[in-house]
Amino acid sequence: MLADWSAPTVVVLGAALALLLFAQAFARLRARRTDLAPWSRATMFGAGLALVVLPLVSPLDVAGDDRLLSAHMLQHVLIGDLAAALLVVSVRGPLLFFLLPPPVLRPLAGFRPLRALLSVLMRPLVSLALWAAAILAWHVPRAYDYAAAHPVVHDLEHLSFVVTGILVWTQLVDPAGHRRLRRPQRILFGLAMLVLAQPVVDMLLFSSSTQYARYADPANRLFGISPLTDQRLAGAVMMVEQLLTVGTCVALLLRPYLQERQAGTRRRPALSGR
Repeated sequence: MLADWSAPTVVVLGAALALLLFAQAFARLRARRTDLAPWSRATMFGAGLALVVLPLVSPLDVAGDDRLLSAHMLQHVLIGDLAAALLVVSVRGPLLFFLLPPPVLRPLAGFRPLRALLSVLMRPLVSLALWAAAILAWHVPRAYDYAAAHPVVHDLEHLSFVVTGILVWTQLVDPAGHRRLRRPQRILFGLAMLVLAQPVVDMLLFSSSTQYARYADPANRLFGISPLTDQRLAGAVMMVEQLLTVGTCVALLLRPYLQERQAGTRRRPALSGR
């Protein structure tokens, strides 16, 4: 299985286009202001792009297709959450506005249907609802098994995870500084993501029977993991990854309030001692 690498045309072309757009944006901005385009951004973008591509072309894809639910879940959280977070963070600020070259940006900016669609998608509640729908609907056992058995549907599933992941992380990070959500609202947005994903985690962790027929055959296991243990591992993978990504983001958003509170606590003893 370690030799089972593939190169899906859509994935390769999409990655090449993303890399090309970022490279020209990075070069154009760096020619003007190197401080706004540090190499750390390029490293972060490369890591995010790798976390989209590698889970889809490596043996992880083969393992997740019909042998380990936990491998499939790892694939999903990597492409739809961690990769999305890294990509959005890497282009925040002026770099975002350089992603499309002027000859491409001008006609797209004047295309009203596209602008109207993006305006709707970027509404915080719409972004959150689409993300939650993708997470909850695709993890319904019948939908999950059906998608895994049909390549085109499976590709649409993966695309929905990437797109909705980028939408919600755009709300959390606010890379363009649109301020659709104030800091307290972004904290609540992140907490809402954790709450909305919890039913899937609970089903995987606490169900007493296997929920996905595709992974229920003990004879087709890797590493001797039983189907029920594999299912619980999938729940743990989803929970831990979301706590590390969304939880870290919420903690960073909370940090100014905690620092302000600590500063106030230090000032009170000083004032009382005068």
